[in-house]
Amino acid sequence: MKHFYVFPGQGAQYTGMGKDLYDTNPEVRAMMERANEILGFRLTDIMFEGSAEELKQTKVTQPAVFLHSVAMAMALGVEPSAVAGHSLGEFSALVVAGALSFEEGLKLVSKRALAMQACCEQQPGGMAAILSLTDEQVEQLCAEVDGVVVAANYNCPGQLVISGEKSAIEAACLKAKEAGARRALPLPVGGAFHSPLMEPAREELARAIAEASFRAPRCPIYQNVDAEPHTDPETIQKNLIAQLTAPVRWTQIVRRMVEDGVEQVTELGPGTVLQGLVKKIAPTLPVESKWNLD
Repeated sequence: MKHFYVFPGQGAQYTGMGKDLYDTNPEVRAMMERANEILGFRLTDIMFEGSAEELKQTKVTQPAVFLHSVAMAMALGVEPSAVAGHSLGEFSALVVAGALSFEEGLKLVSKRALAMQACCEQQPGGMAAILSLTDEQVEQLCAEVDGVVVAANYNCPGQLVISGEKSAIEAACLKAKEAGARRALPLPVGGAFHSPLMEPAREELARAIAEASFRAPRCPIYQNVDAEPHTDPETIQKNLIAQLTAPVRWTQIVRRMVEDGVEQVTELGPGTVLQGLVKKIAPTLPVESKWNLD
């Protein structure tokens, strides 16, 4: 059976995430304690007992989601036919597939989080979800707006997230409603992720990614920037560098997986967001989410 594993991005975190894995699996517990050492603070304490506000800190959120996802894969002993991750989740996918070591993956995720936070402070921006228009309609209305606003997350048919300057986001939302969008909803995020405004963060992260050791993964990884399956380490590295300013092509990834014969999809990590998106993109495809040992 072609069993594909997918990994969520930022926003899926919750208090208590990963505690059952820590308490019952010695190998996972050792990995989580190693993460605390690498980060220089006890991430697990915030994951298990922190408030929603504490978990929303960028330096916490991204490593927490990454750690939970990798721990879930370790606990289940997964051997995927292929992997993919939504934005941050691509780093989880790379580690589970063996293209990056856990330690290097965690360090890159931490640097990514801090670089993105600094970029948000230097270049304020925003994002908005546009519902019930086609991708082409949203792309066109973004092109008609003055200022920086681009398609950022192709989540599923009829759900595309745009990203850019706040004034341009507002103008695009107005155009979307005029075009018949059911919702044009600004999102509670700190910056314009996956847009040209993330260029300073991309440059900073690019240096760290260039220094990391990438290996050929045990299975293909479908990457965000082109929705294609890759196994060449240099190509994977190049695509990962481009990811911060390029759109997340999730709709295209799932469609390509279906073309390639996927028979089962399992989401590993907090939440069920990707399970819901997969159901909307490929309604007949068996899909499940695993975030605990129940």
